[in-house]
Amino acid sequence: MVLSALFLAFLSTPIGGASTRSTVQPFKVDLARGVPHLQTLVKNTNLPTEPLYPDAGPDFGLDLATLREWQTQWVNGYDWATQEAELNEFAQFTTTIGDQTVHFIHEESQDKDAVPLLLLHGWPGTIAEFLPIIKPLTQSWTDPTTRKNISFNVVVPSIPGFLFSSSPPQNWTNVEIAGLLNTLMTDVLEYSKYALHGTDWGGVVAYDMYESFNTSVRAASFTLIPFLPPSPQDIADNNITLNALENPNDIGLALSDNPVGQLAWIGTGLVRWSDPRAGTGPSTINSTTILNIVSLCYLSGTFQSSVWQYTRNPKGWRTDYVKPATDAPMWYSAFEYNIFLLAAGVCGEEHDFGGHFAGIDNPPALIEDLREMGIYFAANE
Repeated sequence: MVLSALFLAFLSTPIGGASTRSTVQPFKVDLARGVPHLQTLVKNTNLPTEPLYPDAGPDFGLDLATLREWQTQWVNGYDWATQEAELNEFAQFTTTIGDQTVHFIHEESQDKDAVPLLLLHGWPGTIAEFLPIIKPLTQSWTDPTTRKNISFNVVVPSIPGFLFSSSPPQNWTNVEIAGLLNTLMTDVLEYSKYALHGTDWGGVVAYDMYESFNTSVRAASFTLIPFLPPSPQDIADNNITLNALENPNDIGLALSDNPVGQLAWIGTGLVRWSDPRAGTGPSTINSTTILNIVSLCYLSGTFQSSVWQYTRNPKGWRTDYVKPATDAPMWYSAFEYNIFLLAAGVCGEEHDFGGHFAGIDNPPALIEDLREMGIYFAANE
């Protein structure tokens, strides 16, 4: 009991001590200097002219024809300057908490009673997997039932080790990252109470926050919950077991200065884990989306540090469910092609379109679910 109390006390203590708004610095993405080298490497990468096994099929990874198409587009039909300008349309900042630099988007609503909302990404999505939903969430929306207006102040950090946030110490797990991001919300941005949403590794971090900070996290939404891990067959079918789990430096160093290699490694996940209809209907996932995400990863030099997320968290999945010590409600959104789909009846909302990256695969549905959570928060907090 004493050890448990001490552990909970540690979790409730801001990582690295106090931080104030004065430490927050405006930030602009500026990676153009690396583009000529990127283009040279992509152009000079010699891929095979023919697939080794033409009939192998998608179960064995990305097909050569798709990778060659992406490579050609990257050289001849892709403009990083446009992507960078679109990123810089969002209000971005950095702050220092303890020894960690944290990069984040903070888009505020014009409504004075907007709901603070923290969005947590996973691998390999980065903050890019939430870009289509950020500004719509800041806009005032009228609930047809209550006739009340709902909007959000949206905070989207780069999880430590991704993009412009510094890499955490090697022994950090999601527990320490949860403490860091709670400090960002409550101390740096001064939101005493907030709602959160997490997907992939962001869902694992979000659940730690939901469980540990019950006075500040007052509503939580997930498209991934770290319970009921997939079966061995699911793992095999979806290529979930990255060897980065045990050997992050091997894949990290091998692909560190290999953009086409990163494109194959990251791109296969973005394709396999998304709705097969990606790029149609509500989905914004297409080849440009994939090139945007991989370009961000390569140009920021964070491929290796991002895959370390797997190694630092070998126990990220939980085998036993223990009800968190909180009275805050939890929402779960199920998207048809999410590789981590819980059984029917477990979730609150089911959507027949979309996959693992809901923020880019079915933005309207995710916005709708988050607004439902916002209705509760506005009425009860």
